[in-house]
Amino acid sequence: MNGLHILAEFHACQGDRRLLQDAALLAALCRRACAGAGLEVVAAAFHQFPAAGATGALVLAESHLAIHTWPELDAATCDLYVCNYSQDNRAAAELAYGVLCAELQPERIVRRDVVRGNPEQDHAEPGLTISERTQ
Repeated sequence: MNGLHILAEFHACQGDRRLLQDAALLAALCRRACAGAGLEVVAAAFHQFPAAGATGALVLAESHLAIHTWPELDAATCDLYVCNYSQDNRAAAELAYGVLCAELQPERIVRRDVVRGNPEQDHAEPGLTISERTQ
């Protein structure tokens, strides 16, 4: 089940503000990110909060992408898990993640990576990597 689970917080987003405010635009961004990475969307659900942000999820043949926005904080959170039994799709996860970053343009990112599906890995810290960067 080789996979990469990316958990990210995007702070001080400088991209098109409507991406944080409009569920339809957010859904289109998520679909573009997945399509560009060669990931197959099999279901989608997005919700617009009145006078606030949006939340949504894409179910992928390879797993899922969930995203939540807080326009009042210029922030979003992302949960992207990509896996596959027969191949390593970590590069696809990175491609999709890159599109989200490029469009939202966060000044600060807190990212946690969990490498999944490797039973040989040290179980004391099961693939957890935490990184923070400021652009």
